[in-house]
Amino acid sequence: MRILQFFLALACFFSAAFSTNPPTDKFEKYQLLSHSTSVKLDDSSYEDLVSKPRDYYSAIILTATEARYGCVICREFQSEWEIISKSWNEGSKPDDIRLLFGSLDFSMGKNTFQKLMLQTAPVVLVFPPTNGPHAKIDSAPLRFDFTGPVSAEQLYTWITRHLPAGPKPPLVRPTNYMRIVSAVTLAMGFITLVTVLSPYILPVIRNRNLWAALSLIAILLFTSGHMFNHIRKVPYVAGDGKGGISYFAGGFSNQFGMETQIIASIYGVLSFATIALAMKVPRIADKRTQQLVIIIWGTVMLGMYSFLLSVFKTKNGGYPFFLPPF
Repeated sequence: MRILQFFLALACFFSAAFSTNPPTDKFEKYQLLSHSTSVKLDDSSYEDLVSKPRDYYSAIILTATEARYGCVICREFQSEWEIISKSWNEGSKPDDIRLLFGSLDFSMGKNTFQKLMLQTAPVVLVFPPTNGPHAKIDSAPLRFDFTGPVSAEQLYTWITRHLPAGPKPPLVRPTNYMRIVSAVTLAMGFITLVTVLSPYILPVIRNRNLWAALSLIAILLFTSGHMFNHIRKVPYVAGDGKGGISYFAGGFSNQFGMETQIIASIYGVLSFATIALAMKVPRIADKRTQQLVIIIWGTVMLGMYSFLLSVFKTKNGGYPFFLPPF
């Protein structure tokens, strides 16, 4: 009899030792199914995951990634959602904060979409725990609606803001090796292009006349009021009230687009006249030709400056001075 009891006890021991009962904790069960990413859900698993009681947080995205549904944001954000779930599952986090990530596609959860009366996707729901140290009195899920493109950083910040205080795993994006290779290739191509073309480009870059011309053009643009036109959005011309066109606006705080171009042209002609008299005329060997060129450019300067004073008098009627012929 004792021998029989011994064998019965031994059989019970080995039966208990080698039994492979599945885990009874829902959190552990779904955590094993996640494989460091979000759990793929259907109607039944969704109901089981969010059913009460629960001692964990769950963040679930309700989406429609299949092309037939035409949800571009759903397809674009799916990779961002996997980055969020993987960063949390593989990161270092407090043991008392338990969070599961799930993904329910419309093709697998039509009943859930109808039950929640969802008309758009994607939508993220965060369910707080109903048991444990972080249990909430109001167990209703927090909802995040997509009003446009959303990055993983934005949604991850929103999710962690509703979790208990404490350190959270950082969001880690996978290394984009294709971007690195592309950047290195472009950099090498640019360096090669500069090296090959440098004998032709450097003389142009070092040309003093080119830089002088560019500087002069910039000075003429900005001194004539080009930026004023862009800031104030002034009209190009305006009517004079008599059926004609007014090219110059009265007052110092007003101007037209055409006025800016006329003033820039006057400044340009005066500049070229000054440069010619200072640099070109002294190099003319023939005295008669030199005198003729001086008279021509002097006349040009007199006419342009006279016209400039007349424009100034138009803008300020009280200005008493003028210069012939205008």
